[in-house]
Amino acid sequence: MPELTTQEQGRKRRRGIFLLPNLFTTAALFAGFYAIVAAMNSRFEPAAIAIFVAMVLDGMDGRIARMTNTQSAFGAEYDSLSDMIAFGLAPALVVYQWMLQALGKIGWLAAFVFTAAAALRLARFNTQVGSADKRYFQGLPSPAAAAVLAGTVWLGTSLEVVRNASLALAVTVLTVTVALLMVSNIRYHSFKDLDLRGRVPFVTILTIVLAFVFVSLHPALVLFSGFSLYACYGPVTTALERRRRRQLRRSTPAPEADDR
Repeated sequence: MPELTTQEQGRKRRRGIFLLPNLFTTAALFAGFYAIVAAMNSRFEPAAIAIFVAMVLDGMDGRIARMTNTQSAFGAEYDSLSDMIAFGLAPALVVYQWMLQALGKIGWLAAFVFTAAAALRLARFNTQVGSADKRYFQGLPSPAAAAVLAGTVWLGTSLEVVRNASLALAVTVLTVTVALLMVSNIRYHSFKDLDLRGRVPFVTILTIVLAFVFVSLHPALVLFSGFSLYACYGPVTTALERRRRRQLRRSTPAPEADDR
């Protein structure tokens, strides 16, 4: 039996997929699917928590792939499809089952707008991977948008709010607003420039511990407030930056005309 050359052996190895990062992607997909099933059974708090679990797992798979040098085209496509379920379809269906269905057609149309915006956001991200500035996202990231809706459901469930037309309308406006932020050109900091393998000051570890304690006081309220502030961060900083540029143009003297 003839021996395989080095090139043929490498081609044969590349037919498989890397297990470790794709395990986290599969777990995130499972969490998103579980959120949908839980919402169908009117278990809205576990459904919202499952979306946050999917967020954590989604944040880990990419970093683990980069740290272990196991990135692949398959993993990138699989991660995108998982994100569509966990952060596009799941939050839209959860918030619809929880509140939007009180408005009938308007409610499910708002849920569809969110799902379509998440799909467009992911498609745009995939086409700009090689050219976009990795320090920033163009538009609100779909996991953060999903966290705003999941935080709303979790907070509302913990406060035992009663479904009514006014509240359903407010949640509809929130859903559509978050969807529009996803497909906007507003820049959001990606935090991908954080070095998790380097040394950090001791106070950084203490800050992380305090953050966990703060979240544990009232997880629904803290997570909803935190991601809502992040969603507002983009438009506010963009408006301030545009204002600064206008003031800079006004303060810059125009070049004098040459009379010669």
